[in-house]
Amino acid sequence: MAKKKKRPIQKFISSLVTIVCLAVFIYASSGLFNAFMDYYNNRKMMNEVQDLYYEMESMDNTPTTESNGIRSGFDELLKQNEDVVGWITIDGTQVDYPILHSSDNVEYLTENYYGNQSRAGSIFMDYRNDIMSSDLNTVIYGHRMKDGSMFQQLTKYLDQDFFETHQTFEYDTLYESYEAEIFAVYQTLTEFNYIETDFSSEEEYEELLAEIQSRSLFQTDIEVNADDQIITLSTCDYKLDADDGRLVVHAKLVKKS
Repeated sequence: MAKKKKRPIQKFISSLVTIVCLAVFIYASSGLFNAFMDYYNNRKMMNEVQDLYYEMESMDNTPTTESNGIRSGFDELLKQNEDVVGWITIDGTQVDYPILHSSDNVEYLTENYYGNQSRAGSIFMDYRNDIMSSDLNTVIYGHRMKDGSMFQQLTKYLDQDFFETHQTFEYDTLYESYEAEIFAVYQTLTEFNYIETDFSSEEEYEELLAEIQSRSLFQTDIEVNADDQIITLSTCDYKLDADDGRLVVHAKLVKKS
């Protein structure tokens, strides 16, 4: 008789466990589906933006008086988002994106090019930078997405062969075009202030440059001094710390004629 009394309880527990497992499975599947759709939509959007940018780039890219000196390749992009300030392209990676700029470093962490919520966010410039002025250190941020998009493929620079064979990338602003010569890559914590944009003296800037070069995993023959402008690419890194770890790539800016 005792065994018969336990059966309804056992059946209830078994059914409850099944329901819970099913609910967990549905929840997890929903999360994976949402992530997949977010990645898909982000790639689709970026392909559209890239097509538009390169179509305009193939035309006459000479600034006109009417455009206030803005290169024509950016005209259509600015109609879609007035926060566009440039474009970055790194051969051998998926990095081929517009650069956005806001009044803070928060907005484009979770907003895409069209201003919609997205886990991929956008590639964006530090709010303290200004493309109209000659900042010594221009800082660009991007997420490290699992599908290889945004700044995830900066991790390729941790490989010495890739580092040595991909020493430059293209950096364009609304007004100028640069070749960026990579001179340092390393992993660090946010306690190192590699994103400093304002320097009280030439010596302070030189100290930052020296510290950057000393931290680099690989050395180059690229000379960088206090007269040079640099660009800093920053993304998350999980080797040193899940929250405060960063992967950083630095390059010297050389203006194209």
